[in-house]
Amino acid sequence: MGHHERPAAGSPSIADVIALLQSTLVLVQSEVGALDRTQMAVRPALAEWCVNEVLGHLIEAEERGFAGRIRQILDQDHPQLAGWDQPAVARGRHDCERDGTDLMREFAQVRTASLQFLEHLRPEQLMRTGHHPVVGELSVQDLLYEWAYHDRDHLRQLLANVQWLLWPWMGGARGFYG
Repeated sequence: MGHHERPAAGSPSIADVIALLQSTLVLVQSEVGALDRTQMAVRPALAEWCVNEVLGHLIEAEERGFAGRIRQILDQDHPQLAGWDQPAVARGRHDCERDGTDLMREFAQVRTASLQFLEHLRPEQLMRTGHHPVVGELSVQDLLYEWAYHDRDHLRQLLANVQWLLWPWMGGARGFYG
């Protein structure tokens, strides 16, 4: 089954999606809490994000891409949704040089506020739409599902960064991982 097809049974409810967004916060807090400031600022490769940059992107995506767009759709009738240059914003934030604890605190604050906002969504609001310049029409429901999906992409990225930190110290055990 392709990414765009919905399974006949087992489709996540909006409450499930909100629970997944909450789970992201818990997982990120736990993983990041196990790292020190230096580990959070190391890039696995020149073109890859450090853990701090992943946090910075999650903060920006929260405000610009998800909660921000949902608020805009609920406040306006079929608004034009703005895109944003994610790599340029990431470069401009200089998150690798920032204190990761501060970034984690900021992410926790924006995610907690978003979760409180989402608790008050009404079913009839889920089908309200806006127009994105690249992908076209997006509903509140579309954005909720994408939000949880997007989180998982960056959870994988964060976990891969931590694996990269551990790899050189595994000795012969690296042979188990090809």
